[in-house]
Amino acid sequence: MRLAAVRDALQCEVLAGEDSLSVDVETVVASDGMSEILAFGRPDALMITGLTNIQSVRTADIAQVRAVVYIRGKRPAANALDLAKEKRIPVLATGLGMFDVCGILSGLGLKGGM
Repeated sequence: MRLAAVRDALQCEVLAGEDSLSVDVETVVASDGMSEILAFGRPDALMITGLTNIQSVRTADIAQVRAVVYIRGKRPAANALDLAKEKRIPVLATGLGMFDVCGILSGLGLKGGM
């Protein structure tokens, strides 16, 4: 599924990587625990989290995820957004909660990465 379709389905605002919406994702890893994402995530997955500090972007980089979606109306810290831009990791934000986001993405055919 293209990241642009994820944006539309989750009613996301693109905070970084507007030019990367043609990226494909097939799996999703969702957690506020960065150690879980590092332990169980798959490369090229879409990361869903409510953790907005710079560690979330560092985790995304190390875990080689394709993009990050921040949930519950949260927005990343400025230094996290700067790092995402530097690492070329697309960042989106939605007002939806974790349960709803995972349900919508599962309904669209994406698989869990954990």
